Amino acid sequence: MSLPMLDKYLQAFLQTLAMVSVSAAIAIVLGLALALVLTVTAPGNLYPRPRFNKVLSVTVNTFRAIPFIILLVAMLPFTRFLVGTTLGTWAAIVPLSANLVPFFARIAQVSLNDVDHGLVEAARAMGCRRRHIVRHVLLPEALPGIIGGMTVSVIAMINASAMAGAVGAGGLGDLAIRYGYERYETRVMFEVIVILIALVSVVQFTGEWLSRRADHKR
Repeated sequence: MSLPMLDKYLQAFLQTLAMVSVSAAIAIVLGLALALVLTVTAPGNLYPRPRFNKVLSVTVNTFRAIPFIILLVAMLPFTRFLVGTTLGTWAAIVPLSANLVPFFARIAQVSLNDVDHGLVEAARAMGCRRRHIVRHVLLPEALPGIIGGMTVSVIAMINASAMAGAVGAGGLGDLAIRYGYERYETRVMFEVIVILIALVSVVQFTGEWLSRRADHKR
């Protein structure tokens, strides 16, 4: 492999890492907050707000139903307003984050809902405040599942970042399209696929290891 081509691989890999890491941080923080709100405002939970919960749930489902490529195009005006451009790595972070927030929120919500309700009731019976129950009961008990959801979300984001590369976002997807597809360099396409598989494998292995470490029941 020539030195210029090696530089292109390195640049594309770093662009993909930037897209995924920044988007994942935004999606995980906002998605977890959204999951907590959906969980505690459900009927019979800590802060029951049935109407608010229903509206929020429908909104999350609506955004989850929009395919990423359509969301990417639909958000172009907002992306241009936010970062000043619709091309490049930083422009791709906006739709990537918006796409993964509701996705991760639902996964985290499932983990929060799976927490033994008896633990919550026991904490309430002991006089714990609701915010303390969220912090010291719900989140620690749901943490292994939340970490598993993070792993799935990051892998989905890697796939989406490759798709975003096809519309000018840069990264490994852009490299595969411009060199592997448009210039008929099959080797480049194959090497990009290998790199993506390796990246996904590292994320999966790390996520599983962290999930096991966080599971105090084992």
